[in-house]
Amino acid sequence: MGLRKTEGYPPTSQMGQKQLSGIRDEPYQKDQLIWFLNKACVVRDVNIGSPGSNPCSVPTVEKVESLKSLIRIIPVWSSGILLFTNITQTFPVLQAQKMNRNITSLFEIPAASFSLFMLLTVTIWILFYDRILVPFLAKFTHEPRGLHPKTRMGIGLILSIIALVVSAIVETIRRDLANSNTPVDMSAMWLVPQLVLLGLAEAFNAIGQMEFYYSELPKSMASLAMAFFMVSMAVAAIVGSLIINIVDSVTCQGSDISWVSSDINKGHVDYYYWLLGFLNLLNFLYYLICCRVHRSFSSSESRLSH
Repeated sequence: MGLRKTEGYPPTSQMGQKQLSGIRDEPYQKDQLIWFLNKACVVRDVNIGSPGSNPCSVPTVEKVESLKSLIRIIPVWSSGILLFTNITQTFPVLQAQKMNRNITSLFEIPAASFSLFMLLTVTIWILFYDRILVPFLAKFTHEPRGLHPKTRMGIGLILSIIALVVSAIVETIRRDLANSNTPVDMSAMWLVPQLVLLGLAEAFNAIGQMEFYYSELPKSMASLAMAFFMVSMAVAAIVGSLIINIVDSVTCQGSDISWVSSDINKGHVDYYYWLLGFLNLLNFLYYLICCRVHRSFSSSESRLSH
């Protein structure tokens, strides 16, 4: 059951009691999983005007609605953590060190500079999307931002899966050449496609997340949108380290060389990419479930607000 939009009247006031009377008359909705939070606004002290009563101890309806908005976005927020885990992994730098980074006979791209391809992709795509694609897509989708934020987030997750598949294929080819008798003469520019795909994934998902938070949270909590985004990046770093440690511990048991060995010619970074791709596929399915649950919340709130 959702609560109607209010001006933040305390439940002990006359207007608050009118709101609560309307709430009590509405039937509970089966798809409202957090309806129990409405009980926080129920006044249990019958002697409201007595000296021992505390009207301030009862939260306003607006505060309860703000908490419910916060809870509703947490599942969708959690689905973006693994995407940032893919972005923060540093194996492309190790790969570039073992590849031919010469552009000309006089210039060699530093291995750490390959992350610039991802950053440039994010910057160029945001400008292209805002200036060109948004006006075009808005004519067909009737969305002021071209695509719905949840659609953009989903596209970002799909692109991250494709990027990991491309990464695994490129690393398999590079490792086969490194383990052969011939010298490794594979251009490091083969790493650019996966970095571009990761940049597009970040541009779609990250910007979609920000727009989603701003549209779902009340204005009084708008500052939390950036906080949610930064927390997801911090959690992604922890999750990435956890995955690396687990993979390193498990793969070292069967052999002396870990998949994520510092010597990538002896390790199997390609297997690690395939594992991440599988985890991201599961994460995308989880995201679809979260979107379905969130849509049921939104539809229930829309019905009860009219």
